[in-house]
Amino acid sequence: MDTSLATSEEPTLSRRRPARVRIYEELRAELLTATHSPFHRFTEENIADRFVVSRTPVRDALARLEADGLLVKRDGALYRYMPTLEEFTELYELRILLESHGLDRAISDPTVHHEASVLIREQSLWHARLDDGVTPDPGFVDADEQFHVSLLRSAGNGELVTALERVNRRIRPIRMHDYLTQDRVDATISEHLEILELVLRGRLREARDFLRTHVGQSQSIVEARAARAMQISHMNHRTDPHA
Repeated sequence: MDTSLATSEEPTLSRRRPARVRIYEELRAELLTATHSPFHRFTEENIADRFVVSRTPVRDALARLEADGLLVKRDGALYRYMPTLEEFTELYELRILLESHGLDRAISDPTVHHEASVLIREQSLWHARLDDGVTPDPGFVDADEQFHVSLLRSAGNGELVTALERVNRRIRPIRMHDYLTQDRVDATISEHLEILELVLRGRLREARDFLRTHVGQSQSIVEARAARAMQISHMNHRTDPHA
């Protein structure tokens, strides 16, 4: 295959992306990697100046980021959303309850079954990631969310899924701290495959207990790393003469 054509077309294809999409994607990547402190103001004016566009695509991009839960409105501007550690702990407790209940329903009611096709599709995705290798990347949180939502959706209760997606939006800005090291990425992939295998084999109690341990470990790591990051951010803000 001649790759030179595909390579030469990449910049052209990139330029053809609508401005609102390009701005959204670039800002989203920055927000997930904590490029900006929680004290950085996002306004239509400063974003439009940065990307050299009108305010219309900026307005659309900022609205999407706010809907994603990555930006929050405060004092007439938008800022990177960061839950307090207390909020984060409470949200993680709710997350564990929601995800566990998806398995508890099938444990307590023999007529409830997980949709095997959904689980097998996820299994293929995670085996591919295991084979290909995944480098540490805060954006890996998207793949992790997909796994947990798909697992819960396969249990057949749409309202539980909607509630979990709401929780995910709230904790996403701080959860990116979980995927900064190779050991955490590798452990996540292996543990996802183990959970899927247990559910597909009908070993639901083991799957539920392992899921709780899996999510609880993530919570402990994220809380510790996020606390350090927020401490540094507050120190930098206090010493910034322009703050």
